[in-house]
Amino acid sequence: MRIVSLTILCLALAAVPAFAQQWSYDNGPINGTTDAWTINFGYIVSDSFVAQGSNVSNFSFGTWEFSGDKLTSVDWSITLNENGGTVFGSGTASGKALTDTFISSNQYGYDVDLITVTGLNVPELKGVTYWLNLQNAVVPSGDPVFWDENSGKGCGGVGCPSLASESSVGTIPGEAFTIGGGGTTPEPSSIMLFGSGILGLAGVLRRKLF
Repeated sequence: MRIVSLTILCLALAAVPAFAQQWSYDNGPINGTTDAWTINFGYIVSDSFVAQGSNVSNFSFGTWEFSGDKLTSVDWSITLNENGGTVFGSGTASGKALTDTFISSNQYGYDVDLITVTGLNVPELKGVTYWLNLQNAVVPSGDPVFWDENSGKGCGGVGCPSLASESSVGTIPGEAFTIGGGGTTPEPSSIMLFGSGILGLAGVLRRKLF
């Protein structure tokens, strides 16, 4: 019975997944007063970040929008190179996965908003540099949408400030954005331990039954 109890305890511990550690990359706060870059009408803006763990689960960025506009969707991708190379994740953020929060109006008459995209599960490797690419932003009015430039001021951590580019002009100053990662993906060691626990329990039960 002591062996059985020990095996069951090991199995219970193995069944608790080792969750990926939460991490984030922050390229600094929204500036809202200097400049911004178009992310619709065919233009693509790309910013680099260094992953600090596995799985991108969300990101946020600052926008300039015409007064009263609210972002309804934006195309995004995470790639190994500047707007290219291996694609690790891509999609169109909209509906419940996208929120547009008004922050203030700037001196040029634009609304400065915080856009948050959630519900992602993009595999990453810690310490590797990736690129976040934004394009095809949509507001009901059909107006341009701009990604806020902050030149990476106020950012912190590995890989900061971001490198950045715009598809028509090339290198530009960095933009305001954050990347969030981690979550509920079990690490391989947990899966292996779980399997070992099941086999161990099966062996004990077989010895008791036969």
